[in-house]
Amino acid sequence: MRVVSLVPSLTEAVALTVPGALVGATDWCTHPAALDVARIRGTKNPDTDRILALAPDLVIANEEENRAPDLDALRSAGLEVLVTEVRTVTQAFRELERVLGACGAPVRPRWLDEAEAAWAAPPEPGTRTTAVVPIWRRPWMVLGRNTFAGDVLARLGVHHLYAAHPERYPRVPPDELRAADPDLVVLPDEPYRFTAEDGPEAFPGLRCALVSGRHLTWYGPSLAEAPRVLGEALRAARP
Repeated sequence: MRVVSLVPSLTEAVALTVPGALVGATDWCTHPAALDVARIRGTKNPDTDRILALAPDLVIANEEENRAPDLDALRSAGLEVLVTEVRTVTQAFRELERVLGACGAPVRPRWLDEAEAAWAAPPEPGTRTTAVVPIWRRPWMVLGRNTFAGDVLARLGVHHLYAAHPERYPRVPPDELRAADPDLVVLPDEPYRFTAEDGPEAFPGLRCALVSGRHLTWYGPSLAEAPRVLGEALRAARP
């Protein structure tokens, strides 16, 4: 198999499970760190000519991360494109099995078993916590309805306050976020890179948790350690 991945988490999953299958990946595919394949620009602006030149047997994509016109262009050029849809942790496991099988994985990888076991009994959440979860600023955007990251947090006992919003990633000004009076502000380091110096200052007096965006939003090998890593970060939240 010759595979091009347009999704960072799927890139990591395929690279670890079917070594040698990947021939191309996006510039945002940072794991595994030693991955040595052709780079085809970003998830939203892939170099379709470069992808065609790689002559892949399969292109793997995601309905949220990748643009339909780009995927249609690849199909029109004769390439097979497998598109995943992931809105929950359970759905992630199902889609990962589908992708790895399509990429020629001979057996189910051990890391996938470990990930399912980790989420079968995530850490006890304790009392229910409310949160707002910014994922961008300039303009400020937060998690809304029906998102994978929202399901991850819910399984850890964190209810984000815009889960019923009509939009999946609504734009909400910080004064409105503060007025929602959450127990916690969850600030991931991707897609926007929130840091201790960039983000918490917008929410004075509120507890802020700086969390790994890879563990919050990626569905791949990182799922095995995500409950522990995120749980520790949430417990370490401070004003």
